[in-house]
Amino acid sequence: MSTDTDATDPIRIAFMCVQNAGRSQMSTAFAERERDRRGLGDEVEILTGGTHPADHVHDEVIEVMDEVGFNLSDRTPREISLEELQSCDYVATMGCSTLDVGEVGEDVDIRDWALDDPDGEDLDQVREIRTEIEQRVTALFDEFSDAP
Repeated sequence: MSTDTDATDPIRIAFMCVQNAGRSQMSTAFAERERDRRGLGDEVEILTGGTHPADHVHDEVIEVMDEVGFNLSDRTPREISLEELQSCDYVATMGCSTLDVGEVGEDVDIRDWALDDPDGEDLDQVREIRTEIEQRVTALFDEFSDAP
């Protein structure tokens, strides 16, 4: 029997959507910043992916994230596996998921954020989505990093 405790394992968070080219990429960027701001580099692992990844991050997402200091132009959408999702403490879906909670397991806290898809939207709409994502990511980190 292992003597390791869960306290030494990092908190694993996944941000996923179908294409992994918009909302989940913005979420990942904000989560990486939040992790660094809170000094949780060794305590939080961040994953992102899609069920049917696009070829590249959406241009409008790259543009609005650049406005707030994030360069997403070099990021590539990737597929996320069920095994990766099952290894997470939290999985945030973006409102486009067909993810079956039963497949992932009861130990994973799945959040469906039900965000509008920024693909093809005007920049003001994408900025609104960006703001909502930033607030949701901050609130998620507040849940586990401010706990005593």
